[in-house]
Amino acid sequence: MKHISSLKNIELKKIQLLLNKGKERKKNCLFVIEGEREVQKALQANYIIQKIYIEEGSIECLKKIKSEVQLIPIISVKREVFKKITRRSGSEKILALAKSKTHNLDDLKLSDNSLLLVIESPEKPGNIGAIFRTAVASKMDAIIVANSKTDFYNPNSIRSSLGSIFLIQTAIASSKEIISFLNKKSFNIGTAVISKDSINYDCYDFNTPCAIILGAENSGLDNCWLESNNQKLIIPMAEEIDSLNLSVSAGILMYEARRKNSIVENKSIV
Repeated sequence: MKHISSLKNIELKKIQLLLNKGKERKKNCLFVIEGEREVQKALQANYIIQKIYIEEGSIECLKKIKSEVQLIPIISVKREVFKKITRRSGSEKILALAKSKTHNLDDLKLSDNSLLLVIESPEKPGNIGAIFRTAVASKMDAIIVANSKTDFYNPNSIRSSLGSIFLIQTAIASSKEIISFLNKKSFNIGTAVISKDSINYDCYDFNTPCAIILGAENSGLDNCWLESNNQKLIIPMAEEIDSLNLSVSAGILMYEARRKNSIVENKSIV
């Protein structure tokens, strides 16, 4: 097994650039995964792992993925050096260099029963990761990111998703492209927006195929969503509160959509 003992090593410099610079990730179509659980989920989702770096003496962290990494180069890194190149503090002892995937609308595999979440212009990686984690938990079929302002493979997004970001179909496109795509596929659209035409979210049936649309906390949704044929939804709140965190709003709507459709599925079985 190859061993690296210097922070000046060219491979480790590349790792640091990819961890810290979105432009480097985009230019090289590569990104870094930190953590045993996250690497395991990336492998589960058939991401191509080019190399794995482990803290010296930590070969046990590969036990759960032993069969999947047999053909992947594994490099041991001096303990003091490894701790300096990682962004996460604590017990994580593994990094993986992975190849990015493309995220095109036309690659999504959907059906007449699909539930989608569209998030427009999300900015906070932590929020994005939390939304992906909840989307996987609530069994959404895909997430579409509109007018993305944050690199999809930001390490903070991966970390806050606990690797769930790898486990759900994802597309990235402009809002207008997404509206055209949803209309072409005959999706029902529910947009989270305050309007005189808005109804409480729990009054909406979320009939599939259905897409739930949320905008950024500070700017809301682009006007093109307000002009399109959709149902506007609100989440009732106490007067003292004027907004919810984006990931919280997304979670409420995703679970309500899943609940409504589970009721329909159970009735159809009976």
